[in-house]
Amino acid sequence: MASMAVPMASSSLALRFNSTSIIPLPNGLLAFAAKPLCIFPKERVLTSIIPLASSSSPTLEDGNYSDTDTVPIPKVIIDQDSDPDATVVEITFGDRLGALLDTMSALKNLGLNVVKANVFLDSSGKHNKFAITRADTGRKVEDPELLEAIRLTIINNLIQYHPESSSQLAMGVAFGVTPPTEQVDVDIATHISVRDDGPDRSLLYVETADRPGLLVDLVKIITDINVSVESGEFDTEGLLAKAKFHVSYRGKSLIKPLQQVLANSLRYFLRRPSTEESSF
Repeated sequence: MASMAVPMASSSLALRFNSTSIIPLPNGLLAFAAKPLCIFPKERVLTSIIPLASSSSPTLEDGNYSDTDTVPIPKVIIDQDSDPDATVVEITFGDRLGALLDTMSALKNLGLNVVKANVFLDSSGKHNKFAITRADTGRKVEDPELLEAIRLTIINNLIQYHPESSSQLAMGVAFGVTPPTEQVDVDIATHISVRDDGPDRSLLYVETADRPGLLVDLVKIITDINVSVESGEFDTEGLLAKAKFHVSYRGKSLIKPLQQVLANSLRYFLRRPSTEESSF
């Protein structure tokens, strides 16, 4: 398949972030434009371009299945907790996935090294798991923009090699041939909770309707109220996104009033209607 090049800026997970929008380009390209936010100079704009794979690309990603099978729910997990030295990515789509050689190649084109890969089976299907690091530093990925680029690249590959997954993913609207047949009610789908996780950090859980740029936007909202993101896990599960973040305030767990402020800020952001800036 065509190679993917997604230039990203280096930054800390808790400190740098931009919202992302999709811009259609000629020749079947999609551009992910990260709009600069108030903490950065206005001229700083990051753009990620992911070429769509041709339908004639070799199906290196394919597993074995029948067209009459029920389409499973695709899952993509980005785990920052389980390995202190690498970002762990897990991809599941029933038993339909092959070796994912093109996905590993696409991750390398993002400036990443796949340092370990394994496959295991359970009742939910075949799980393809990669441990990845930045090629320039050899360390795990902490930049939320690059983490989001990893997520979108994996989902784009999944849709290109398994078009039947398109209707099961929110990204099917942007990447896929068949968009989702059902729409998620954001008010109903959004669930937020914060609880203590020891004296030095709290655990934030967010579940909501998925969309491009969501990971970056969540980190921005959290850090806008001076809460630090230490680590976490971001799961794409069909039309939903489920995130767990370990957060702290000045090296300590969040007190109850700050937990409420954080939950209210996220709830307002996720449930508010989208409004074009030009309308203001």
